[in-house]
Amino acid sequence: MLSNMGTFLSSGENIAFFVFALMAIGGAIFMLSFTKVVHMVVAIAMTFISMAGLYVILNAEFVAFVQVLIYAGAISILMIFGIMMTKHQGEEIEPKRPVYNTLLFIGAAGLFGVLFYAIQNTTMPTGEFNEAADNTMEIGKLLFTKHVIPFEIMSVLLTVSFIGAIVVAKREED
Repeated sequence: MLSNMGTFLSSGENIAFFVFALMAIGGAIFMLSFTKVVHMVVAIAMTFISMAGLYVILNAEFVAFVQVLIYAGAISILMIFGIMMTKHQGEEIEPKRPVYNTLLFIGAAGLFGVLFYAIQNTTMPTGEFNEAADNTMEIGKLLFTKHVIPFEIMSVLLTVSFIGAIVVAKREED
């Protein structure tokens, strides 16, 4: 079982995958575990950036760039602005729950063990993958030929949602 792990970690690409996957999982767990909202935003930004690293490993550079630009940048900043613009009462400190934390750790370790065992004993099919020469150009061709109508409908939907958000914000001010 562990012999497969040795061959898995013999490649730098696999080690990078392992590191980015652990960062994504860790950021998600921290986001759920933290009690302060700003710490939650930093944790979810770490998850977004590590997901972009996973996209780079998959040779999806355009998706990785969009992930960093939109999610790690814009969404995280938008969340921080929302936190700064709202009033917060004194944040309640949660009492320590050692039994809960112990059970949580045992459950997470058990899930990791089951998934590790399942992955180690699974035979993956091999096949030929024809990679495009330029991912961004292929996405652009598909977006502006085959999927142009959904693309335009999405832009109209986003514009309407922004206008609706402005109207709702103006009503709350008055």
